[in-house]
Amino acid sequence: MIVTALTIRPARDEDREALASILVPVIRAGETYALDRDLSEDAILSYWLGADRETFVAAENGHILGTYYLRKNQAGGGSHVANCGYVTDPAASGRGIARTMAEHSFQAARERGFAAMQFNFVVSTNERAVRLWRSLGFAEVGRLPRAFRHPVAGEVDALVMYRML
Repeated sequence: MIVTALTIRPARDEDREALASILVPVIRAGETYALDRDLSEDAILSYWLGADRETFVAAENGHILGTYYLRKNQAGGGSHVANCGYVTDPAASGRGIARTMAEHSFQAARERGFAAMQFNFVVSTNERAVRLWRSLGFAEVGRLPRAFRHPVAGEVDALVMYRML
């Protein structure tokens, strides 16, 4: 089932519980983000809602199904390149939510003056994400051999992916 009534809006303080219910299991699984799997719920939310980024939620009928953040990839001379992180509720997987959030993030990044978007550390075993990013015009511009310790697959590559906006 594809999403038809998805609304993407800035995250609000009252979204914290819903965000935690999506983010905590993903971070604890340790398969897609290079974050400490033992981070507390508060630390995970502090990371995702950090002052250096804008955080958005994707909701359908008021129920949050996904979230992403948008920030500068680098300061100074690299500040025209955006960086994002995305998480979809596993229960809503396969419904086009990540694609919709990505397309929203491209527009949001353009509106904020970004010229390109870079993902610094896409875990190579995250095949759905890699396939999605490629389908949306991202190129693999770097490969970091065995840079990520996957809890099941062991040491796997991380990809650097880039696209102009």
